[in-house]
Amino acid sequence: MKPLETLYWLRFVLGIVAAIVCIGYGLATNTISMVSDFNIFMRGLAFAIIVYIISYYLIKPRLLLKVEKPQKILMTGIGIYFLSWLVFWILLYTIIATA
Repeated sequence: MKPLETLYWLRFVLGIVAAIVCIGYGLATNTISMVSDFNIFMRGLAFAIIVYIISYYLIKPRLLLKVEKPQKILMTGIGIYFLSWLVFWILLYTIIATA
């Protein structure tokens, strides 16, 4: 696979992992049942953004010489990352909150 294709799929997996960690944090601190849905979502979104930014700085040195434009490292996979995070966060939150 090309470096940007690998980055795309890595961001997909990171979105799923970030959603699992967000829900796990909510369960560990028992905030899923105590805080409003909007606040839980905003905390999760903030965590997802932080994970995305950290992944950029960890991946950038490895791919800098392999891509033609450095901006592609930042933008490749941003949509799939947030979409996979959102889908899995909603799925897990619905399963946990209704149980």
